[in-house]
Amino acid sequence: MEKKVIFFEVQGGSDKGPDGYRKDTMPMVHALKEHGQDADVIFFEVAKKQEIFEYVKENAIAYVSRINPGNLKDESAYFSMLRQLCDEGIIGMPHPDAMIGYGAKDALVKLANTSLVPSDTYAYYTIEEFKNTFPKSLAHGIRVLKQNRGSTGEGIWRVQVVDELASDTTQVPLTAKIKCTEAKDNHVEYFELATFMDFCEQYIVGDNGMLVDMQFLPRIKEGEIRLFMLHDKPINVVHKKPADSEDAFSATLFSGANYRYDKPEDWQELVDTFLSQLPEVMERLGGYDLPLIWTADFILDTDELGNDRYVLGEMNCSCVGFTSELELAHNVAEEIIAKIKEYNTLSV
Repeated sequence: MEKKVIFFEVQGGSDKGPDGYRKDTMPMVHALKEHGQDADVIFFEVAKKQEIFEYVKENAIAYVSRINPGNLKDESAYFSMLRQLCDEGIIGMPHPDAMIGYGAKDALVKLANTSLVPSDTYAYYTIEEFKNTFPKSLAHGIRVLKQNRGSTGEGIWRVQVVDELASDTTQVPLTAKIKCTEAKDNHVEYFELATFMDFCEQYIVGDNGMLVDMQFLPRIKEGEIRLFMLHDKPINVVHKKPADSEDAFSATLFSGANYRYDKPEDWQELVDTFLSQLPEVMERLGGYDLPLIWTADFILDTDELGNDRYVLGEMNCSCVGFTSELELAHNVAEEIIAKIKEYNTLSV
């Protein structure tokens, strides 16, 4: 294997170790080299975009993106370069449009009306549709609003009306008092509905701005179940249980949630159900190859017969980390090499 696998990083950001790299990047580089595949890291800079493109085009067989889009000053320039590389035959892990499709919160809306996502899941791309529709959806019960940007629970709000509504209410009055809990740290704020919706405009304006509106599932208190995936293979399961306090619903470490690492076979029903849905997931999200490293987060719910069901709450693929389980670097390396061999076989 003469050509390299290039890992893209970017300078700066809170996800870096003392050496300037993400803590899980160099273990993957070293694991690939141990398997006989050369690999290197390039820090993306907009000013050097063309130079980087030419180098990777001539010297790489594949790239692996390890950049949190929030650390990029010009996300569109980076994605544009990745598309060019894919067009030149470089194996994209993932393709930039797959990164957008699987990483954006509105993936849930594209999967609505499947067994994975309830039908009353909405995306608001304009302030007008948000203000027209959200008071109606809130009339049906507690809702969760999720911004497309941000991380670790920032801009994810559980919203509930404080006073009981009349049984025939179809739209919550703009003057109604609401209780809002942010997943970042489970802190509570009270607003009038109109004031809160004005506050939420910041999540809709700007590049890739949107809000997703979905049911609140109270069984989140039992924990969120994260499948850690390598392409179509579940590698491990993280059970994330929110802190044991009245208002806690966040499953992030920063909010005090407890994490437990399980084997996929410990959650066989969930794994089998999700894997059976992957072809439809891929079709609805653009038909791209599955990302190299990605996650799918599920919350327990109860169906009309009283049986457990798993509801997809979020997917992530832009830069999923595994710094607490660096031994997975060898699994990743083996998967990268398998994809390269598959590509080479198809190219013959």
